[in-house]
Amino acid sequence: MPIDAAKATSAEPRSTELAWDHKDVQLYHLGVGAGAATPQKPHPATDPDELRYTLESALHVLPSFATVAGGGMALAGGLSAPGIEVDLAAVLHGGQTVTVHRPVPVRGRAVQTSSVPAVYDKGKAAVIVLRSEVADEDGPLWTCDTQIFVRGEGGFGGERGPSARLELPGRAPDLDTERRIREDQALLYRLSGDWNPLHADPEFAALAGFDRPILHGLCTYGVTLKAVVDTVLGGEVARVTSYTTRFAGVVFPGETLRLRMWREPGRVQVSVTAADRDDAPVLADTVVTHR
Repeated sequence: MPIDAAKATSAEPRSTELAWDHKDVQLYHLGVGAGAATPQKPHPATDPDELRYTLESALHVLPSFATVAGGGMALAGGLSAPGIEVDLAAVLHGGQTVTVHRPVPVRGRAVQTSSVPAVYDKGKAAVIVLRSEVADEDGPLWTCDTQIFVRGEGGFGGERGPSARLELPGRAPDLDTERRIREDQALLYRLSGDWNPLHADPEFAALAGFDRPILHGLCTYGVTLKAVVDTVLGGEVARVTSYTTRFAGVVFPGETLRLRMWREPGRVQVSVTAADRDDAPVLADTVVTHR
């Protein structure tokens, strides 16, 4: 059996050292669209609001950088955990949560402790829950919970797991905006550490059932958080306390994302769809909590 749920969840947590600097942060920000033109920013390369993502002397860090700090070790480490052996062609990212304990520094060294708190049986698929807790010498930095959907690995008799869905508010969104995904966005984003060929190799994408490579779900995740920070939170990344989503559909490079946002006390709920495909769902159950 490629997935041994009992072995995976009972294994000792694994520790990995992480290190990053301003170049890693800048590359990540470029990978999620920093410096790209929007209707509100016709000259983004020199826009002061964009320079906070791209210029080392003015840099701040999107909390979603936590998913790639140290080269994306959280996902890679989880898929090599005891009891887990899966085919990357059968793997899709199911959901992601980042909880930030304090602002992510521009450069740092930290220790990541990884575990598998749950493996759920969805019948024809399995969902592996990976948890990584990261701390430096000053204490906790962030916690990532990652849900990995593995096709063809269910039916082992385990718990089905939670299935609740977050309904959209019954009113018009407070903000309705778009973000275009560049044709080369996946090629740029993968340089931050997610080397899955699903996002670059047409032949591998075909094996996974797609007619061309798809964008990383975590790239869409970062694009969305940047949009929320820039439009609702006044560009202040330090206001974000947590960010969660469920990956509901794919994005192809070159498409345009439609983001609808609802402001609520202490949080922003977001719906992300593919504007070019009749608003096909992309991100669902998406919430940014903030100070």
